[in-house]
Amino acid sequence: MSARSTPSPRLACLRVPLFPLAARLRNEPALLGEAVVLAEGNGTAARVVAGTRKARTAGIRPGMTLPQARALLPKLMARGRDPEGERSAQEALLDVAGTFSPRVEDAGEGLVYLDLEGLPRRAADPAADLAAHERALGQDLVAAAGKAGLPARAGIASSKLAARVAAGSSASSGSSTSSTSSTSSTSVTVVPPGEETAFLAPLPLSHLAPELSLATTLEKWGIRSVGELARLPAAEVTSRLGETGRRLHETARGLDPEPLVPRPPAPVFVEGMGLDWPLATLEPFLALAAAALERLCTRLAAEALGCLRLEVDLRLEPEGHDARALSLPAPTREAKTLLSLVRLELESRPPGAAVAGFSFTAHPDRPRSGQLSLFGPPEISPDSLATALARLLALLGEGRAGSPRSVDGHRPERFALAPFAPPPAPVVTPPPRPARGILAVRVLRPAVELEVLTGDELPAPRLLSLRSLPPSADPPPGGGPPPLALHGTVRVAAGPWQLEDGWWSEEPVSRDYWDVELEGGGLYRVFRDRTTQRWFADGVYD
Repeated sequence: MSARSTPSPRLACLRVPLFPLAARLRNEPALLGEAVVLAEGNGTAARVVAGTRKARTAGIRPGMTLPQARALLPKLMARGRDPEGERSAQEALLDVAGTFSPRVEDAGEGLVYLDLEGLPRRAADPAADLAAHERALGQDLVAAAGKAGLPARAGIASSKLAARVAAGSSASSGSSTSSTSSTSSTSVTVVPPGEETAFLAPLPLSHLAPELSLATTLEKWGIRSVGELARLPAAEVTSRLGETGRRLHETARGLDPEPLVPRPPAPVFVEGMGLDWPLATLEPFLALAAAALERLCTRLAAEALGCLRLEVDLRLEPEGHDARALSLPAPTREAKTLLSLVRLELESRPPGAAVAGFSFTAHPDRPRSGQLSLFGPPEISPDSLATALARLLALLGEGRAGSPRSVDGHRPERFALAPFAPPPAPVVTPPPRPARGILAVRVLRPAVELEVLTGDELPAPRLLSLRSLPPSADPPPGGGPPPLALHGTVRVAAGPWQLEDGWWSEEPVSRDYWDVELEGGGLYRVFRDRTTQRWFADGVYD
């Protein structure tokens, strides 16, 4: 192999053996340590795809029918493939790789590649050689994948093929070829730079996955190993086998015909699973949903993100979907809060059929950070605030909780409701402003109708006395505040301030506002509707 003018890139491959089975066990951790097989097909024609260590020890192998497997192990448990769970597991594996390197390629089921260029050395051993650094990095990768519920193996080399083969061979007993440096842990294998060709040479040609016609031609030539193909002249291979042969020859020499293609950052986080038996009641579904939401929040926490919007997609039996969207007032990573919101949503609007599968999609956002204080009381935790707001929003319903905002117009009762997003606390507390005797008005919604006696002078009558009319309807349910009891003679009246709004619409408003002080005490804001000639109390000055 010709010398290169630039150093070879170093790539890591993170591989999950028996990935469909690992994804299933990730969703059902109670099955870990049990004799479980993954089967495809129906009835007695179902065949074993993969099995746990306990099942393999009993002699069960892929390709067996399920009755054959149960003849060897009567208590064998069987599960079907779970496409939704496999997709969630693959995304979790990509998230693990993304915490180590910004350049990660999705290579298919249970397989990801990482670009290791530019990653800093460990602070504990800055003087360690490259091999020791890469072995430690591989161990960290495997440990992080294990925390995500995925038993992975890692291989590190200068080409994708060598890294993938190294990850596949890392389960060996620890013996290695002369070109392979193995860690004390059998889950990591490191191929030193420049030794990829020697590492791949003894492997059978099937590791390159050649096309059928190309494999037949190479077999006729007597080429059966990767090393035999790599020793052929590159020009001769290209002239006889074309572009496909050239790319295969470069791969056999440890060169990547295609560079690493990093995936863009995931805009959403998805967790879900398919169910072997449809669930018609809420409690069993919530037990499975709680585990999925825990995994979802763990992935969000690893990225320092919170869930701002949760989408719930239910696959119904026999065919159908029920999609929901839950908006949260602030990002949260509390799985119990998300589960409570899902419970309240499904209790208010139950799905129309049994649930055969589900998925949760979290739209992330950065959670608020709290400002620490040296002298004053500690501020409420942003996560606790988000949790309380989410529960409040779920109890009150859509559009009934938020932060009020003013609306363009002259009518004081008009307002809009915006999501509650308080600004962060100031770094330095500003000094208090001097009091100026400004009154605050406590508005009355709805306005309280009044009976007002006035003089005969026009156009600005003098208010003589007023009293609130008894409510025409029953008191509000839930023990609300009693109606305003307002009566007495007006001592001072200021006004009127005229208001006209919406004269061009179907509901025009024309009012005269007054500020009045009663002899018995109390300062109020009242208005007269010119259209109906009715009076209302609009607010109380405190």
